[in-house]
Amino acid sequence: MSKKEKLGKAERSFIADMARVLTPWGVPPAAAQLYGYLLLCPRPVSLDEITDSLGISKSSASVAARLLESYTLARRHRESGTKRALYAVAEDYETMIQQQNRLLDAMADQFNTGRAITASKEVRARLGEMADFYRIMRSAMDDAIGRWKRNRP
Repeated sequence: MSKKEKLGKAERSFIADMARVLTPWGVPPAAAQLYGYLLLCPRPVSLDEITDSLGISKSSASVAARLLESYTLARRHRESGTKRALYAVAEDYETMIQQQNRLLDAMADQFNTGRAITASKEVRARLGEMADFYRIMRSAMDDAIGRWKRNRP
């Protein structure tokens, strides 16, 4: 999208729907909207284009873009001959899942730590079940990434 290409009703709806999906996961609304917008952009876009298209301030767009970068959902590019940053949706889908896998491992480890220190048989069983669940979910994520890689063209 460019300054000349205004968002249509369908594009605005997609962006709003993406924000509704991501905000319950803790993604701030401006970042969630920006992610939806970047998904629709065929090329990297400037902060000026983002602010024009989404109607948000340049500082909000900049903070949102940096946050999406930290989530590995967006990538910063440089415009040739300038210091101006351009943003595009990241094409590395795995990194965010790998970060989630590290969190699943950490949670399972913490549940096992709690399991080892409690005297309660009930609590030990609950924490053991939770640790098993998180390990199984992590394994499922690894399996899914492997299937995805095998089926890519």
